Amino acid sequence: MRYKLIRMLTAVTVSAILLAGCASSSPSAAAGSETGGAEAADADTTGDAPVEEAVTEAEEDSETAVTGNTAPAEEEEEENYGTGDAGLDNPRNQDEIGDKELLVVSFGTSYNDSRRMTIGAIEQALEDAFPDYSVRRAFTSDIIIKHVAQRDGVQIDNVDAALQRAVDNQVKELVIQPTHMMDGHEYNDLMEQAAQYADAFEKLTVGIPLITSEEDYKAVEQAITEWTAEYDDGKTAIVFMGHGTSADSNEVYQNLQDHLTADGYDNYYIGTVEATPSLDDVLAAVKAGSYERVLLEPLMVVAGDHANNDMAGDEEDSWKSVFEKEGYTVECQLRGLGENEAIRQLYVEHVKSILEQ
Repeated sequence: MRYKLIRMLTAVTVSAILLAGCASSSPSAAAGSETGGAEAADADTTGDAPVEEAVTEAEEDSETAVTGNTAPAEEEEEENYGTGDAGLDNPRNQDEIGDKELLVVSFGTSYNDSRRMTIGAIEQALEDAFPDYSVRRAFTSDIIIKHVAQRDGVQIDNVDAALQRAVDNQVKELVIQPTHMMDGHEYNDLMEQAAQYADAFEKLTVGIPLITSEEDYKAVEQAITEWTAEYDDGKTAIVFMGHGTSADSNEVYQNLQDHLTADGYDNYYIGTVEATPSLDDVLAAVKAGSYERVLLEPLMVVAGDHANNDMAGDEEDSWKSVFEKEGYTVECQLRGLGENEAIRQLYVEHVKSILEQ
């Protein structure tokens, strides 16, 4: 079949991926095959990862691969916290797709309410904007897929399962839009997986992460500053906590900080859980000011484990506890970027750019 795999970054990378796609005469895996297992430290969605998001169970579970379609029979121990009703969320794993599919790929989260209000809201915004395309979902974290399946009986496709579903439904044009925050490990893995299916569709296109261009920086800056404008009173340090990644694209966080500072948003600070700028870096910058209060928000697509525990938890090493020990009054906003309409619109714009190519 004729195929087309587009990546809107560098020509060198595009060539390498296309070569990988040409080397495969058929999709590399059937539904339920191993995706490689997303490591918690490399979740750059958003959210989480991602949009990069790691979860506590990722550190406790040594299994890195689960099926994309079959819910495990054994139930995990009941959690001592609630994450909402999983039944309110649409897993978007239906067949009868049609000729055109828009596959939204996220790292994922096991927090049901946040999943519905962030990833689900992004998917709905894309469905509303592109009614000719059937919107489907895939998560890159097999650990999250397994956890949700065991706990809630809800099955979410991994990337290979979603791609095979598209093949089985004879989709002709497949558009993949990631919710990842940046061009990190998760995004690169997605590109490699997509390349394996390049000859399975008449047209296969992969969009760019949330923050890629100069226009993206401006759009994200405007979105988060307008979202928190009521707190920008000169006495409150507004701190956004990102995930961080070992990839070179971690520079996105410092670049966003530089944009905020250059544009006069002197009370805004960007930090990460796993990389730089670190909590220590942010704390030092805040202490250099004359603030009385600190607002903490996740710079992640979802408000999952990192937001609820690393940021807003009661443990002594949480960001909330660390700032309180320094004498600040701390308020935590547990909302993911996917809840922000302007952020959702930015994903819509990215898909528009794909379709205009």
